[in-house]
Amino acid sequence: MTADVAALMQDREVFLEALDADPYSVYRALREKGPIHWIEPLKMWYVVDHRHIHEILMNAADFVTGTPHSLLYDTFGEHMLTVDGAAHFRYRSAFRGAFTPKTIQENLSARIERRVDELIDGFVAQGETDLRDSIASRLPVLTILEIFGLPLELEQRFRNWYDSFEAALSNFSWDAACRQRAAKNREEFHEVLQGQIETLRGSSTHGLLSSVVNGDENRLSDAEIRRNALIIMFGGISTVEALLLNTVYAILSQDFLRLQVDENPEIIPAVVEESVRWVSPVQSATRHVANDIEFAGVSLKAGDIVNCMLGAANRDPAIFEDPDKFILNRNNIRKHLGFAIGPHVCLGNNLARLEAKTAIEKLMARLDGLKLKDAGAVAIRGYEFRQPKRLDLVWTPKTA
Repeated sequence: MTADVAALMQDREVFLEALDADPYSVYRALREKGPIHWIEPLKMWYVVDHRHIHEILMNAADFVTGTPHSLLYDTFGEHMLTVDGAAHFRYRSAFRGAFTPKTIQENLSARIERRVDELIDGFVAQGETDLRDSIASRLPVLTILEIFGLPLELEQRFRNWYDSFEAALSNFSWDAACRQRAAKNREEFHEVLQGQIETLRGSSTHGLLSSVVNGDENRLSDAEIRRNALIIMFGGISTVEALLLNTVYAILSQDFLRLQVDENPEIIPAVVEESVRWVSPVQSATRHVANDIEFAGVSLKAGDIVNCMLGAANRDPAIFEDPDKFILNRNNIRKHLGFAIGPHVCLGNNLARLEAKTAIEKLMARLDGLKLKDAGAVAIRGYEFRQPKRLDLVWTPKTA
């Protein structure tokens, strides 16, 4: 169904509700009229085709990542996703060594496997679970705590903080109460992390936080460490949770795909990759116009907000054949923009892939007869972060 975008855009809440329910029909209707559109209720431009989104994300001179007026800056302050150029390189360089494919495979693969097994052990005998509650919301928090060398007892606090940050990044109405909750939790995070920094200062403890705190003379300040650690941790939770839930839903809701996974579990990485394209966990990447510029036939002014709709790019028929269909082994699957592209490509994209792959392999191998409890009750929602709010699964418990 093609959305009547003109009617939807009369009211901000109506427009956001339409995106929450089915963004792809909205993207399709916009794309049929052109690649870029002024969305009056949100006071920003939406870019909805792959080619122009790719161009913007690769152009850090005219399209910058953060200003004090952005939700990302308002929620977290200055960090690697709100600066460009030398400052961005400096922030990212301090942390990126822990997220290279080689480091992740060598240091984290076995630990993630053990963690997933431990989580499954906690519910395997029950015969049913909400996957979001039992694994998807827990695995990324525990993994990111372990990477940074932080106490696992912080899990629930991190989870509570995360929920308020996610709401703040979707707060296009700039609701004061939503901003205040996020600000309160941000300050709590900084207080806790500063305590950990003081404990680790001068120590030889393993972990990313210790490595950054005890770096060379070019090390970041404590405040810079805290702000950048926060955005890395947030991204390491939100993307993994959504990717895992969306991929499991894709497998269990499509008979052809379930059969292929059962017959050949080695295809799970390819399933994860197509899932990133099919239901993008993060639907947009926001940029701010640095200079007056003509772009895609429109005049953009310095200060304009441009929202690159990654979910729209990943369903662009000019790039992906039959884009609304889940198709394994697309020959151009790596063109998806689910993790963005360019200088600000997702730092933890390889970690997200590994966590999702490992969890799915374990679930399929250990839970006999695994299926959705009620496929019709599953609702994938979210106009900024898109996933099922819960995913109830059932299986046949093994008897002693």
